[in-house]
Amino acid sequence: MKDASRSKKSELYEHLKSAVLTLALNPGEDLDEVSLSEEFNLSRTPLREVFRQLAGEGFVELRENRGARVSAMTYTTLRDFFLAAPMIYGAVLQLAATNAKPDQIKSLKLAQDTFKATLRSGSAADRAMANNKFHEITGEMADNVYLLPSFKRLLIDHARIGMTFYRPQDQLMADKLSEASSQHDAIIAAIETCDEAAAAQLATDHWNLSRGQIEQYVTPAALDVPMGSMARKTSA
Repeated sequence: MKDASRSKKSELYEHLKSAVLTLALNPGEDLDEVSLSEEFNLSRTPLREVFRQLAGEGFVELRENRGARVSAMTYTTLRDFFLAAPMIYGAVLQLAATNAKPDQIKSLKLAQDTFKATLRSGSAADRAMANNKFHEITGEMADNVYLLPSFKRLLIDHARIGMTFYRPQDQLMADKLSEASSQHDAIIAAIETCDEAAAAQLATDHWNLSRGQIEQYVTPAALDVPMGSMARKTSA
């Protein structure tokens, strides 16, 4: 019975994690405890244990007397994301080039194979999840107790606001995805050869590749609002 319960909790955890990352559950959306309990055949106690685990990792928020909801995305979180992302990605890949173990490099190569496969025949959600897995492994390689929680939290919002990046609607976007895949290969090579400088540069290049598309998500072209100008108008 304990094994069965543990398996169902793991299944629920992976289901909710994927749903958050791929926007099957929207930012700020309430989680329906009743329907989830019925769907996964779990009582409220193990269900809420999964919620607490996800809350600790930044996927959901727990509110007293109001239940759990998907972590929101606000102006503040988006501002912090754009400020922190290039610094954290750079630090992670530099440390990965120093600390990566052979079995982790093998896992990273397998994750890259999966990512390439999703580019050929996968959905936008498949691509987002495969990309997230690739970067999760680089975070584990970095092996830094202070950096890893921040990196994992960053990856959640990167996947969510970058979902449009994984929906290639034209040749330009398809080319960008192909370039992203090539950068993954270069990242693996830099890590495998312990080249910290190359890893740091690739972190910058990789971030810059997706940043333009992410900014289109944050500020749709029709609005034509420069980043930060809304905050200035509000405070005026």
